[in-house]
Amino acid sequence: MRSGSIRGSIIIDMSILSGKRIVLGVTGSIAAYKAADLASKLTQSGAQVDVILTGSAEKFVAPLTFQSVTGRRAYTDQDLWGNEAHVLHVGLGHDTDLLVIAPCTANTLAKLAQGLAGTLLTVTALASRAPLIVAPAMDGGMFDHPAMQANLETLRGRGVTIIEPAEGHLASGLTGTGRLPETHELIGHIRLVLGRRGLLADKRVLVTAGGTQEPLDPVRVLTNRSSGRQGYALAQAALDAGADVTLVTTPTALTPPIGARVIPVETAKQMLDAVTQEFPANDVLVMAAAVADFKPKKIAEDKIKKEGGIPQIELEATDDILKTVAGLRSGRKRKQVVVGFAAESQDLLQNAANKLQSKKLELIAANDISASDAGFSVGTNRLTLLFSDGRRESLSLMSKSEAAEIIVERVAALLE
Repeated sequence: MRSGSIRGSIIIDMSILSGKRIVLGVTGSIAAYKAADLASKLTQSGAQVDVILTGSAEKFVAPLTFQSVTGRRAYTDQDLWGNEAHVLHVGLGHDTDLLVIAPCTANTLAKLAQGLAGTLLTVTALASRAPLIVAPAMDGGMFDHPAMQANLETLRGRGVTIIEPAEGHLASGLTGTGRLPETHELIGHIRLVLGRRGLLADKRVLVTAGGTQEPLDPVRVLTNRSSGRQGYALAQAALDAGADVTLVTTPTALTPPIGARVIPVETAKQMLDAVTQEFPANDVLVMAAAVADFKPKKIAEDKIKKEGGIPQIELEATDDILKTVAGLRSGRKRKQVVVGFAAESQDLLQNAANKLQSKKLELIAANDISASDAGFSVGTNRLTLLFSDGRRESLSLMSKSEAAEIIVERVAALLE
């Protein structure tokens, strides 16, 4: 089952969270209100979220708030001394996929580093063998204090994931490092930890996204309707599968996935240079970008003015990135999988099959860009996957995130 949440008008699928058991620890920081949003988003994504509040956290937000957004009981230190005390922390700690403490105060962080266990949350942390994520949040100067940095280093040495706090305006009125990151960033780090042992663990994946921009003059560019959504969804799906991901992207309105190494480009030539430099070190290349086939032969030094009449713009071909990649692969013994996309308005499958063969691809995803509910500028896609061995697989209309997960699964199978 694939679950999702909504950011703006775009459905963000997070099937990696579906069915996961997550314990969310909340400590006494003004940022505790953000934890309610985190608990809500995780629950909407299909996770079972059990919340533990410290005594100081209750001063900022009530357990009822978390019970309301998760549909599950929220625990406090009073429960440590209740009828379940001898097993509660063990049950919470052992029957979970992940323990997240967000926000984590300097006090709780120090207790974790020293192994102190005076609260239900710290006892649960000691009893748990699940991965631990800590998101520190504190006021000006505290995060940079030597004692704090020593505690963080101790936790890192034990394999704890530390989500670095953001810089900005703090509760005291100071500006500095100590703000709890926004919910989507926290979830991005959670996905990274949950995906560590995925289908592409220890693999390196290179993804291209967006529509290239070929300049006509200092103001105008020749481009296309690509939003970059499918490429970004593929990068996120590869991260969820445990891959080390590099995203080569043109300018888009999208936020890159947490954990991806981003290489910004604009033109087809810049993308070619980035891909040829990065490809040899990667196991997989997914060319989801809509690369221009043509570019202006000459770029005007100044803005083209309409007073000069209608300009005659002569075009020339851009470099073929996939053809160049095919040349790089020639004679190499290393197993690499290259995936292409065929965005066509006519003869979809024939054009895709020709591209599959001529570019020496293992897999190509064909989509009909003339359809109003698939392709460019929408959040859904309807793809046909063509494999080098002659197999074909038709995918029904689905979100681009769902399509990306299926493609990643097929890529993992091809690597085997």
